[in-house]
Amino acid sequence: MRILKMQSKFLEEFLESLSKFGVLYGPTWRNGVLTYDRIDNFGDLALVDEHPMIPLKKLLHPKRFDMFQFDEEGFTPDYSLFEKRVVLGVHPCEIHGFLRLDDVFLEEPSDPYYAGLRKDTAIIGFSCLPTENSLCKSTGTDIVEEGFDLFFVDLHEFYLVWVGSSLGHDMVYEREEFFDKTVTHDDIQNYIEWRMDRDGMFKRSFSYWNMPDIMELSYDSEIWEYFGRKCLACGQCTMVCPTCNCYTLTDIFDVTNKVSGRRERVWDSCMFVDYSLVAGDHNFRESRADRLKLWYTHKLKAFGDEYGKPACVGCGRCVETCPVDINVLTVSEALLSGEVPKD
Repeated sequence: MRILKMQSKFLEEFLESLSKFGVLYGPTWRNGVLTYDRIDNFGDLALVDEHPMIPLKKLLHPKRFDMFQFDEEGFTPDYSLFEKRVVLGVHPCEIHGFLRLDDVFLEEPSDPYYAGLRKDTAIIGFSCLPTENSLCKSTGTDIVEEGFDLFFVDLHEFYLVWVGSSLGHDMVYEREEFFDKTVTHDDIQNYIEWRMDRDGMFKRSFSYWNMPDIMELSYDSEIWEYFGRKCLACGQCTMVCPTCNCYTLTDIFDVTNKVSGRRERVWDSCMFVDYSLVAGDHNFRESRADRLKLWYTHKLKAFGDEYGKPACVGCGRCVETCPVDINVLTVSEALLSGEVPKD
């Protein structure tokens, strides 16, 4: 992997030049909320330490779209959502998030919609400093070594730039005059010092690497009933989680004389009471406690058992959004202590 150096004064002009490779997207403020959106005015790009509340998965695994149209003769796939895109300002935990989605959606047989969007999306990663609820140090997702085309580490007067793909090389060659191929020993020392300073800024942590065994031993714990009584089953935790990928399909028929319509795909949540509802009005996880146990078992144990890496990427969004304080911190702390929390 190649590492280059770029003076900070060249950043904006270089990023603007990337529009040659696709429509620019990135974090931007909309009605007071940070969100990934199309960047039509470059001044709207917000390269900040905070992360958008809805993760990057919304661009690769859209919240709602039509998969295909159908009639009596067959069906026609709808790939109208595909476009060449360059997403700017993507943090390490966010990159780890869609690498987890890769494991799910690109496993054979791959999902053609996710695969098409992933192929058409270039990723320009950026370093960040921990915010109040950052947990990525606990999950080992604070540093990223793959999943990006370019990755910028901000060392104030200059950036160190990791080139992660052949497309990233093409982007560099477009404005080669901005980049210095010589990275000195002092530059590396600056980077090491930045890493050490950043590591000391994390305010919260949890014992992720002990969680698989603790989850196994705590499967029948009363702690799940406690959190189940508190849970509102609103699904916010699943909507903001970078690795949650559940969806539901609905066939929508046209009211005409012949059979025709479209199949729509929409995000779903295992927190919803009807998620596990099947024919005959049977529900395998009718209680909120069972649904919470399913979600946290997946995040803190089962995904890691299958893929060797956590489904939680430590972004802290569940900590920020749950209105009744159920999140990876409170759940892991309760399971680690083995005691039902006291309100």
